Amino acid sequence: MRTSRFTLSFIIVLAVVLTAGVAAAGDFDWTRDLNIRAEADRDGFRAQLSTRFKIGNADVEVVLGNVDSPADAYMVLRLGEMSAKPVDYVLNQYRTGKGKGWGVLAKSLGIKPGSREFQALKAGHDINGATIARKNNGKNKGR
Repeated sequence: MRTSRFTLSFIIVLAVVLTAGVAAAGDFDWTRDLNIRAEADRDGFRAQLSTRFKIGNADVEVVLGNVDSPADAYMVLRLGEMSAKPVDYVLNQYRTGKGKGWGVLAKSLGIKPGSREFQALKAGHDINGATIARKNNGKNKGR
């Protein structure tokens, strides 16, 4: 009897954890595609970041060297832009709050996670002037 209660409890906890992970993953699912594109054309991605955020190649290299993925570099630069905070400050917040999520980082920078601008960021990026949006009810939703 104890084994079946334990098993049932385990299954319930596992289901809750997996469901929460899936829901959270959907918020920034566009980052996976951005990472693939960046890895396929590293020099092109660096140039795109430099152009989009109007920073030099050396600054792009510093950011890319201090984050886990190319999409994280974009997010750090974009959150810095949104918060009007220096990139080194945002990178420090990124490192100290690693694993807490983009909403927590945004909030630490004074950006309301529920704001229209942050919601647009959750939906996609704006490199090359074309937002890559996630699918919403089977339709691509550009912003």
